Amino acid sequence: MEPFSLRSERLSAFAGVEVSFEAMVFTPARYDSACGWPAHYVVHGFGSSALRTGVGYTGDVLARAAEGKGLPMVRVFLDANHPLGHHVFADSANMGPWGTALVEELLPALEARYGLIPDPGARFVSGHSSGGWSSLWLQVDHPETFGGAWGISPDPVDFRSFTNVDLYRFESMYVDPNGQPIPVERDGERVVATIEEFVRRERREAPIGQQIFYSFDAVFSPRGPDGQPRMMFDRETGRIDREVVAAWRRYDLRWRLRQEWSRLEPLLRGKLHVIVGTADTYYLDGSVRLLADELRALGSDAEIVFVPGRGHEDIFAPDPELYPENLLARIEYEMWASYVRSGATCPETYAR
Repeated sequence: MEPFSLRSERLSAFAGVEVSFEAMVFTPARYDSACGWPAHYVVHGFGSSALRTGVGYTGDVLARAAEGKGLPMVRVFLDANHPLGHHVFADSANMGPWGTALVEELLPALEARYGLIPDPGARFVSGHSSGGWSSLWLQVDHPETFGGAWGISPDPVDFRSFTNVDLYRFESMYVDPNGQPIPVERDGERVVATIEEFVRRERREAPIGQQIFYSFDAVFSPRGPDGQPRMMFDRETGRIDREVVAAWRRYDLRWRLRQEWSRLEPLLRGKLHVIVGTADTYYLDGSVRLLADELRALGSDAEIVFVPGRGHEDIFAPDPELYPENLLARIEYEMWASYVRSGATCPETYAR
């Protein structure tokens, strides 16, 4: 595994300082730089990094290879860390055009350097938690760039259940319409923290760029008069800012899919995959259920898998029915099958 860095013209122009993409690249056995390799792009979760995720992931890849089950793919671990949080590879008023820059600058550079097939049928993306949301967003926002996305325990994909809050109906992030505290973290049946407790703990223990709710503001919110992201809710009272929520709507994946389904449906056939535990630690299964209902109503062929009893972190361990080896193995087998079906190859005129 080796590091890859690329200065971004778009992001540097946005920020007014030098900004670079950072990634870790893991090449398979018998790799050479001649064009012909499909790529699996992996986005880490909030608080992690490309290196940390890559180290954990490659151990699994090597173990499968030792058993004769290795797949000749290049794995690229994308770093999504930003001073304001996790930029999720979405174009943002506060963080910059990370999604567009990825597609227009980073992917071509990686394909040229590592001989990756420059075809959507050979480009796949996955991720966990914030990285799970990132992968689904990239697939929906750039449907003709990627051949499939696997979102594992993704951050809220339907803002009618944004960490248990219906952003379009509730007045507060802290209490529901009946005045009951809203839970955000659990361990099985036991509530570990309400949103208010979680937010106060974050503000007390972590700098702004390491607070998940501030990271959401940094990605989804417009920029305020002070140059900072507008907060979707008041941290002291929990009161939701309806004007900011209106700006957030464009990042609501369920809403986006419904609004643009006639255009997106043919471009997303066979490409959307979501996996979540029914006991997700942060209640993210609730948001996925709403998305599943919407996609079913739209007639989508999206694959949405609910893993019984699994939480946020143990989702990867083998499940005897759904993925006897482990979740990462299942995902890569599905990617490989999609790649083979696509027939994607390098064009004869492709120059590295």
